[in-house]
Amino acid sequence: MDYWKIIDQFYLDDSDLRHILVTHSQSVMRKALQIFSSHPELRLDVGFLREAAMLHDIGIVKCHAPGIRCHGTEPYILHGRIGAEMLREAGFPRHARVCERHTGAGLSKDEIIRQNLPLPHEDFLPETIEEQVICYADKFFSKTHLDCEKTIGEAERSLAKFGSEGVERFRRWAADFE
Repeated sequence: MDYWKIIDQFYLDDSDLRHILVTHSQSVMRKALQIFSSHPELRLDVGFLREAAMLHDIGIVKCHAPGIRCHGTEPYILHGRIGAEMLREAGFPRHARVCERHTGAGLSKDEIIRQNLPLPHEDFLPETIEEQVICYADKFFSKTHLDCEKTIGEAERSLAKFGSEGVERFRRWAADFE
């Protein structure tokens, strides 16, 4: 798969947003590849890890988040779901699962209902090891401070807004991946 063709398909005309997406995604990919290198026992699919890390946020192009140059119409919380639809339409269902399951540390049906999020009432939790690694790696990088990597503590504080369940999932991943 040539993930650059997919990125170019949706981002060719918006160089600022494309720069944010690519820079953030490359940081996530590097972190995921560090985990791959440090943990051969996980038997990660490194090709898929690269591709999915680069595409996990593809849906931001259709969302409204002016602070990161997103001038679409949809709420930002939907970027994973939107990206999943985009990738399923392009024929990449496995990559789509990473998109829809990386928000927070994944979102359970209960969390979605409790927070009244505009998402279907179902679980969007990372299940495969690759989904978990990319979700975990993503928590260390924001799209507003592209040159900074968060500490584990900073990542936990960012996740706290989604509730304690996500923080606990993140802590379990930290124990497995660090």
